[in-house]
Amino acid sequence: MTEIAALSFEDAMKELESVVARLEQGEATLDESIALYERGAALRKHCEDRLKQAQERVDRITLSQTGEPTGTTPAEGL
Repeated sequence: MTEIAALSFEDAMKELESVVARLEQGEATLDESIALYERGAALRKHCEDRLKQAQERVDRITLSQTGEPTGTTPAEGL
């Protein structure tokens, strides 16, 4: 398996969807299911982190020199 930190957001989402599908099929053993669940949780966190980073980048881009919004509201509560 690919190291999660090296995955793009899109690749992590695809793998997360695959993990969910495998868990929903119910064909994995208990140990495999636990490992899939752990990987899925790590993939979900990775995706959330990547989205947060993207939102912060957008916020920085759209703030003027004085810190006033120029096109969007800064991220809140992420």
